[in-house]
Amino acid sequence: MKTRIISLSVAALSLAFACGAALAQPVEVKDAWARASVQGQKASGAFMKITAKDGAQLVGVASPVAGVAEVHEMKMEGDVMKMRAAPALDLPAGKTVELKPGGYHVMLMDLKTPLLKDTQVPLTLVFKDAKGVESRLEVQVPVRTAAPATGAGMGHDMKGGAAAHKH
Repeated sequence: MKTRIISLSVAALSLAFACGAALAQPVEVKDAWARASVQGQKASGAFMKITAKDGAQLVGVASPVAGVAEVHEMKMEGDVMKMRAAPALDLPAGKTVELKPGGYHVMLMDLKTPLLKDTQVPLTLVFKDAKGVESRLEVQVPVRTAAPATGAGMGHDMKGGAAAHKH
């Protein structure tokens, strides 16, 4: 009887470990936030830190609050700050890439409703790995009027993989 209980315990532990490994996610999103908007404003931005365990590209984004959602880059060209859509954003293996005001960011355009402070905005991030396999990560992004203070502990660490992951 003892041997059977030990065998079942080992089997259960092995299954739990296997499930945990299967749930280990390749992309992590931290410190996400979206900038609040006002009535009539048709665009806003969302910002976050993304780390891809094995390297990937952010190749798309969507949100039900916006008619158009894209990854954009802002950079100086001469004396002019220019913004353009980026078809893909490289996420080197194990390195955190920060989407922030004045740099790469998610642009939410043709807003269907104002983004109100202290609400949440759903975003679907689309990634492509080195083999060309796409995965989606669904995140709920808090709306703020300004970037959170460093070390504020937003508590919105989100991980996703091949299947949609909702919070």
